[in-house]
Amino acid sequence: MQWVKLLGGLVGATALLGLGIILGHFAIPKGADPPAPSVSVSQDLDLEILETVMGQLDASRIRENLRELSREPHLASSPRDEALVQLLLQRWRDPESGLDWAKASAYEVLLSFPSQEQPNRVAIVGPTGDVLFSCRQSEEDLTGEQGGPDVVPPYAAYAPSGAPQGLLVYANRGAEEDFKQLESHGVDLNNTIALTRYGGVGRGAKAVNAAKFNVAGVLVYTDPADINDGRSLPNETFPYSWHLPPSGVERGSYYEHFGDPLTPYLPANPSSFRLDPDTVSGFPPIPIQPIGFQDAKVLLCNLQGQLAPDAWQGALGCDYKLGPGFQADSVFTGSQVNVSVYNRLELRNSSNVLGFIRGAVEPDRYVLYGNHRDSWVHGAVDPSSGTAVLLELSRVLGTLLKKGTWRPRRTVVFASWGAEEFGLIGSTEFTEEFFSELQERTVAYINVDISVFANATLRVQGTPPVQSVVFSAAQQIPSPGPGSLSIYDNWIRYFNRSSPVYGLVPSLGSLGAGSDYAPFVHFLGISSMDIAYTYDRSKTSARIYPTYHTAFDTFGYVDKFVDPGFHSHQAVAQMAGSVLLRLSDSLFLPLNVSDYTETLQSFLQAAQQYLGALLEQHSISLGPLVTAVKKFEEEATALGQHISALQKGTPDPLQIRMLNDQLMLLERTFLNPRAFPEEHYYSHVLWAPRTGSVATFPGLANAYFRAMKPGAGNAAWAEVHRQLSIVVAALEGAAATLRPVVDL
Repeated sequence: MQWVKLLGGLVGATALLGLGIILGHFAIPKGADPPAPSVSVSQDLDLEILETVMGQLDASRIRENLRELSREPHLASSPRDEALVQLLLQRWRDPESGLDWAKASAYEVLLSFPSQEQPNRVAIVGPTGDVLFSCRQSEEDLTGEQGGPDVVPPYAAYAPSGAPQGLLVYANRGAEEDFKQLESHGVDLNNTIALTRYGGVGRGAKAVNAAKFNVAGVLVYTDPADINDGRSLPNETFPYSWHLPPSGVERGSYYEHFGDPLTPYLPANPSSFRLDPDTVSGFPPIPIQPIGFQDAKVLLCNLQGQLAPDAWQGALGCDYKLGPGFQADSVFTGSQVNVSVYNRLELRNSSNVLGFIRGAVEPDRYVLYGNHRDSWVHGAVDPSSGTAVLLELSRVLGTLLKKGTWRPRRTVVFASWGAEEFGLIGSTEFTEEFFSELQERTVAYINVDISVFANATLRVQGTPPVQSVVFSAAQQIPSPGPGSLSIYDNWIRYFNRSSPVYGLVPSLGSLGAGSDYAPFVHFLGISSMDIAYTYDRSKTSARIYPTYHTAFDTFGYVDKFVDPGFHSHQAVAQMAGSVLLRLSDSLFLPLNVSDYTETLQSFLQAAQQYLGALLEQHSISLGPLVTAVKKFEEEATALGQHISALQKGTPDPLQIRMLNDQLMLLERTFLNPRAFPEEHYYSHVLWAPRTGSVATFPGLANAYFRAMKPGAGNAAWAEVHRQLSIVVAALEGAAATLRPVVDL
């Protein structure tokens, strides 16, 4: 009977190859294909090709890419932003180093801009109406790049227009607890202007929280203690160091959700239904405006009232007080602060650019690699450091493609997203438009937004199954700088954890909603990662690189302070390229589902330790959750053993295809679109936002802490039980996905 098995295997292989060719013909539109290497249904990762790609990624080319990308401000939908669309298309259509196919697609989305005719203004107004002090309306022109006509003035995108005026209070980071603490100190918050500092809670949440306490308007600044390690003098900051200069102001979107505000869950095409802007949730309810710490010092150091708590103090060189109002002996006694905001909403076209390399064997399986293109000003670090890497990696792969040296097993899609800074708009619209196709076909999403925050070490965030492929890549690439360490060995020196399975390993961070991976993880359930180089946290307390979202984030800033020589940029290109090739070319997908077990066990132990006793008092048992976690672990282990057995033999191609689909689809099983009805797009029951302090399943934790509030009642505990059942059902579904496909 061996000849029957052999014949069956040949027929199966031929059928699968034919299927791949047919799908390849119809899955990706294309022109004339470049010559391709011979196609084998068992095509696997070619280590020589991998080594070639690693060797050809050029730091000097990345540097020149960044110089061009950040030469001018490129706010979303601006002429320069659209010019960069054409630059990407030109590169990806290049006859010698381009891809199979590239296109741009525009969405009509709602953006927010400051008025050019009436600039936003913050002023101290005396008792008689005289303006005693005005905050800067633009940043100081320190390098000749901050004063151009295309530099958008500092503003809070989506903040409503208005001109509230009132006594000033200091509200720390603008968290709800901060405003409660002010009230507990006897501070009357009605019709006040609250001065807050960045950090702690999201930008938009500061206005939402303030409005709950009848605050009329909000100011936001970056404290030198949070970004500059306390340095605030002009000769201590940019252009003399990488620290934020006194006039620097962080711009940003204050919209609390992501995607186009008018078309939630629908692509923002011209024909799509749109909400009335007045009914949109997630916009700041009151005017809010960012200012520099130079101006914040004038306001804060003249406040009267009680001394602020020690945790609220900063590095402006004075004692921070709570207010309300200014000191009796200051020049501002009896004065109020006026916040005049004249922002406007506009429908604008914003483009995504997509480039495709068709897979040779499995063209209907996609590996996506993306980064956004738009910036607040020059955006050398954010996002152009990522786009510079994207262009260099696509050049190297495109050159091999055009020479006929290489074609991936699976389709590779490169993406340059539009309007990310306004709320991940381009990537979200893309996932809405191609929801079904992406869920059915996408293996993984690689995000490289800011590629280099600083040049100390690698930092990767991702869902657990990508840990193994990231580690494999990092172990094979030399770390930049002196010495012979690999990126992996260097990484483990800075960020590490003790794994019960592997021992000491680098820490893989979790994914929130800070970049374009968010819709892929939370909305589509696609295994995702975000790759960057970052700083040594033992040497700085900065919450992010200091010139973030300011006009000082320029090419010169990167070239002189962030990554001289661009070796960390090159290392990120090598990391992203290695991970991309391993995912696109490996016969067996390098996704290790067993690595989810550690996360689930950690979440379960936290629930048992911190929630279990009170849950039992309300007749809610964690027993089903314990059983579900154990079952998942058993099925993941069995699948791992099955993979090992197949890798040692000569498996049927369809067996490998079925197995890879199990690995690909696991992340989808954790989605429940009804789990968090109050959250836009969040449906992943493991990675949704968690409001409580216990690191466990987010829906369960959030419901538990709501139920603990005074007067919550039985309905709140019923919701806790529902959330527990949602998690159990998801884990049972995940375990079922890992079983042999014929076993129901």
